Amino acid sequence: MKEQSKKTVFWLVLAAGLVLLALVLRFAAHIYTPAYVIGIAGVCVGGVALWKIRKNWVAVSGALAAAALVLRFAVRGYAWWGYALLFVAALVVLHRFLPAALWKVVVALVCVGLAYFCFVESFIIRSARTDPEPQRDYLIVLGAAVYGDQPSLTLIRRMEGAMDYLERYPDSVAIVSGGMGPGETVTEGQAMYEWMVAHGVDPARLIVEDKATSTEENLKNSFAIIRARGDEPQGKVAIVSSAYHLYRAKLFARKLGVTDAAGVAAPWGYFFVMLNYFIREAFGVTHFWVFGN
Repeated sequence: MKEQSKKTVFWLVLAAGLVLLALVLRFAAHIYTPAYVIGIAGVCVGGVALWKIRKNWVAVSGALAAAALVLRFAVRGYAWWGYALLFVAALVVLHRFLPAALWKVVVALVCVGLAYFCFVESFIIRSARTDPEPQRDYLIVLGAAVYGDQPSLTLIRRMEGAMDYLERYPDSVAIVSGGMGPGETVTEGQAMYEWMVAHGVDPARLIVEDKATSTEENLKNSFAIIRARGDEPQGKVAIVSSAYHLYRAKLFARKLGVTDAAGVAAPWGYFFVMLNYFIREAFGVTHFWVFGN
């Protein structure tokens, strides 16, 4: 038993060391991808070690909460995995303290919540692809984060999808849409324009919209640009965005009166990062269904 305890402690210490190394690489050395890989490896090693001591609810819930904080604050693109782990940690604590009858109520509510989550995701996943026959006169490229003046990976993927579209449909023009958010030194629209021109796109095929701060404003402002050019967006608009975001983007387009916007799915990024955003999107869609925005 003592030998087994020593092994468990060793693996927990190793996991903590990996997570600490990931934090140092991420924040001190600004080395991102290796930090993410090492951090996830540390969480996995810690999870295996905790499985050995799963009867110790304090250790399990504490480790899950610690991993959640790492994913939320130290690793970019995994925040909703962190929220999920924090939720599981809360369930571990509730299982320890709640009377049996109340625990059954919690289990029932969790099952209902999971069923609803799957229901929402069915709409998101069904729209997470490029529509058949997406050719339109205008392609609206929805903005995403810019770090300083450098496009995020999400934004680069959206621009790659836009470039593929423009190459396939040479008569189309793109409206690159996005204002300036926190931590950005240029607008998202301008960052997209400069990046795409630098990668060979004819500037004459790009229109910059640089005021929008939300998906609804991206589309509203872009539709206004189209009307100012003497056209109507109905029947003439395609939207390129991340696959998980297309369903909600189309909801906003329909809210603004454009019922036939075509969806164009940008190439996927890292698999688990994309799953993180699929999880987040369920809450965004729910907010739209309830509040209309």
